[in-house]
Amino acid sequence: MSRPSLVIVLAEDQRQRQFIYRFLKKTGIRSDQIRALISPSGRGSAEQWVRENFALQAAKCRARTVRADTGMVVLLDADLQSVSERLAALDNALIVAGQNSVDRNHDSIARLITRRNIETWILFLAAADLANSQIDETTDYKQTRNADEWSELIPTASERLFAWTRPRAVLPVNLIDSLQRGIDEILRALPA
Repeated sequence: MSRPSLVIVLAEDQRQRQFIYRFLKKTGIRSDQIRALISPSGRGSAEQWVRENFALQAAKCRARTVRADTGMVVLLDADLQSVSERLAALDNALIVAGQNSVDRNHDSIARLITRRNIETWILFLAAADLANSQIDETTDYKQTRNADEWSELIPTASERLFAWTRPRAVLPVNLIDSLQRGIDEILRALPA
């Protein structure tokens, strides 16, 4: 697949949107080629909103891909569940809607499941000393910084994610599992 002419982003919140938007822009995708759909705040579970909208947006992505390269990025926090459980829930949403599960060989749909949440990835990716990073996937880091501090970390985190998705990128040996899986999804669905 060449660079997509449209990328549909389905995210739980603005922090996830900001993170992936910066990453996509770094890959050369223009602002007008990104259609971000964010869970409305204050209207129940953001995870549920993403899951419930996933099948519709996946169908639109698949239909559009017939005539123009189209990609999709779905961001979900695993919270207290495993990455595998969240992926299974997304696949189930497709099956309930009468669609096939994500085909790793044909679908340009990257499912980024952050464990525990997007803040874990941001802290890990923005760490100055990766070799000695103590960031883990069970601690909830969300309340460790205010909104402005998180926003300041996102450019560095997105930049590092971009670097780690380039050909011949060398990844750290202590890379957290959900981030490794996310990088694999990006490379599979939105190749450089």
